[in-house]
Amino acid sequence: MSVRRAANTIENPFLTLPVRRLFLSNALPMAVVMSTSGLLNVVDGIFVGRFIGVQALAAVSLAFPVVMLLTALTTLAGGGMSSLLARHLGKGSRSAAGAVFAGAHGLVLALSAVVILGALTLGAGTVSFLAAGNEAVAEPAGDYLLILILGAPVQFGLGLHADALRNEGRSGFIALLSVLVNLLNVAANYIAIVILDLGVSGSAIGTVAAQIIGLALLLVVRTRNPALLPLSAIWHASWLTEWRQILSLGLPLCLSFVGMALVASTVLLAIGNTAAHHDTYVAAYGVVTRILGLAFLPQMALALTTQSITGNNVGAGRMDRAHAALRLAIGCAFLWCLGVALAGMLAGETLGALFSEDQEVVTAVGAIIRPMTALYAVSGPILVIAMHFQAMGHPLRTAVLTLVKPWLLTPVLVIALNAHSGLQGLWFAFPGADAALLLVALTIVFRGRVFDATPTTLRPKEGS
Repeated sequence: MSVRRAANTIENPFLTLPVRRLFLSNALPMAVVMSTSGLLNVVDGIFVGRFIGVQALAAVSLAFPVVMLLTALTTLAGGGMSSLLARHLGKGSRSAAGAVFAGAHGLVLALSAVVILGALTLGAGTVSFLAAGNEAVAEPAGDYLLILILGAPVQFGLGLHADALRNEGRSGFIALLSVLVNLLNVAANYIAIVILDLGVSGSAIGTVAAQIIGLALLLVVRTRNPALLPLSAIWHASWLTEWRQILSLGLPLCLSFVGMALVASTVLLAIGNTAAHHDTYVAAYGVVTRILGLAFLPQMALALTTQSITGNNVGAGRMDRAHAALRLAIGCAFLWCLGVALAGMLAGETLGALFSEDQEVVTAVGAIIRPMTALYAVSGPILVIAMHFQAMGHPLRTAVLTLVKPWLLTPVLVIALNAHSGLQGLWFAFPGADAALLLVALTIVFRGRVFDATPTTLRPKEGS
């Protein structure tokens, strides 16, 4: 299929711009978008730790597994839709892209209903279990999570529309919008936490308010730009369209985030069963997850950019451009993750001191982050390769690269090392899992001859 046919009447920049320029023009704005969100979480943690206290910091840290579940469901709809949407747009099939867009909206509404119902029936017991019976931490954590979960439909919708605009080549606008909304969120959180003294609930209220503003602005942009898929496309197709495909393609990345929640839950339970100062280590682990969460987002931006470029160019039959973008993304991801690893090894206590004046928390942050980041440099390139496979319609390869570590390697190593060496040995589970996943990734890359792969159809190849 030629680029001319794929573009039809609207030029597709994913097929025409030079690869380096295309990659940077999409990856940099998206990295800004995602990093401002991660930076907001860091600043929010600083507000909570310094203005409320260690117990409050432990409460929001306790909420991390559930927050990751919400993120997982956001990627389930948006990420699965992105793979289909990008390839349809690459082929110039705007009507098919609009149908996928409509189906993703129906899926988001269904997920929202399930999440809210689950929170109202099981939420209190789950939070108390993670808190190991510490009600002083469980109660504020429960209030914080209830607000976020009631706002889940907005979060899911925001992620869906942001992913759609990204695949339509509007990453620059999303970057500007994200910076604006997150700055407003920081201001709102400061007012709610510091001035109005609403505690951790103020943080959740500010987050949901910012998401509402962001979604409203995205909808306005779509209604005013005729080059984008029209909002009317949502009403011209069934809201059940391509659910199976969206779930199939979005599930590997979604389960990766669910795996992060599983890992966090395993660690929190291990701390609760072995640590003498439970609140201190929960708070410190929460600080580390916020720092590494911020570090993860730019590499995720690189991976999502790879997904968009691969999807569009596979749809147009341009594997040469997809491979060039993949090589560039792997190099960038490695350099970024190497920098993160060095920062964790050399500046752990300095980073911890930003969040708390409690010296025990600061010391614990350093003791946790150094082993956790020892082999962090390999994580970014593996994620990039996984999203390349997803965009080509290989969900099983994607699943192996994104799920083996959080669902199997890390939890098993956490339990084993905690039983053998206690809390100090627990943290070495993370570099151990990184080393094992690297071996798995190298096996897939060399056996699968990644750079000799051929284009796939829009149907995922379940056996690949």
